[in-house]
Amino acid sequence: MSKMHLVFGGRVSDPQTLDFIDLNDIDFVGLFPDYASAEKAWRGAAQRTVDDAEMKYVVVHLHRLLEPDIDAA
Repeated sequence: MSKMHLVFGGRVSDPQTLDFIDLNDIDFVGLFPDYASAEKAWRGAAQRTVDDAEMKYVVVHLHRLLEPDIDAA
């Protein structure tokens, strides 16, 4: 199994949390096969909204959700 990563973002109520205001307005950047490509996409999306303090983008390690023991080995 590849180590898939999801990059998405949206408007948050507090930039120090992941409390997204409107889940219907989430910006799904994409799915990526490795962390390096996910990080590149995350940086690009975050840079586009750098002046908007309420916008936040994150990288989710989907492989950790699907197979939590895979990184422990």
